Amino acid sequence: MGYVTSLFARKMVAAAGDGIRADEMLKSVGIDPEDPWDPKQMIPAESYYDMLERIAEQIDVTDLPVRTGASMRLDEYGALGLAFKAATSLGASYSRVERYARLWTSVVEYELRPANGGTLFILHRAGERRLGMRLSNEATLASAVSIARQVSPVPVSPEIVLVRHAAPVSVAAHEEWFGCPVRFDAELDAILYSRETLDRPNILGDEGISRYLISHLDAELSRISDVPAVVSQAKDAIAQALSEGTPKMSEIARRLGFSARSFHRRLSEHGMSYHALTEETRRDLAEGLLRDDRHSLAEIAFLTGFSEQSAFTRAFKRWMGTTPASYRKERAVP
Repeated sequence: MGYVTSLFARKMVAAAGDGIRADEMLKSVGIDPEDPWDPKQMIPAESYYDMLERIAEQIDVTDLPVRTGASMRLDEYGALGLAFKAATSLGASYSRVERYARLWTSVVEYELRPANGGTLFILHRAGERRLGMRLSNEATLASAVSIARQVSPVPVSPEIVLVRHAAPVSVAAHEEWFGCPVRFDAELDAILYSRETLDRPNILGDEGISRYLISHLDAELSRISDVPAVVSQAKDAIAQALSEGTPKMSEIARRLGFSARSFHRRLSEHGMSYHALTEETRRDLAEGLLRDDRHSLAEIAFLTGFSEQSAFTRAFKRWMGTTPASYRKERAVP
């Protein structure tokens, strides 16, 4: 199960205004409205998407992601926000998001990728492109521009913003906020910045403070990166067994020296089910294999436990929102 910071949910609810019952929305995802805002408090990503879809049933959400992104403040991101602010250039700030995003979400990864006309800041989020996820992605892109504007000595506008899903009824609010064209139905969720923009010094950039904050973030990252041994060992065992088909839980438990009941309990203690762990292993293995051109799509389907390439393609599209062939093409080195 993936998680996101409760900060995102609070910001979306606040931006939605009086058209919803804010306290009820927050309680529905496990947030006590009376508690202080804490970006370290995490909530299940699926619950967050559910909440956004409930909001969409009550108000027009066309420009909700833009208004949410505009409201984000670096000081609310804790140490990561300070590190973003203290970086010496905007490009260095985004590099910190790329590295430390796991501190506030386990469902999104960021990538800086050279491209024609500059550098792409790419948002990678696996899963079904349901409405809640689409709204979240738009808000994330808007937030990325909002925090950039807070550290830059001059106004920041991207060259273009790319969004993978279909456009809402109107994109006027999006283009006004970003200050550039916004192209929907694109191959990526990304922001293209010119090299000049990313090389520009930040207002409060400080190398000494930066080094201190980075050491703090590295320590935090190491704590959350320690995958429980039983989960790591189970993923390895599942990956090794997949070429013979999807292994049963009892088989993996036996390989690890557990009874099926004990194995189930150990996974539950870490918030994981065997089905979810198997799916995660197949997805991670597929992503890794797709980066290696030596493996054909048919071979990857076999190695990830599918009897037919078509079944693998359907599963991968469910996980990543794109086909294996498109995923491989997107990550090909130009």
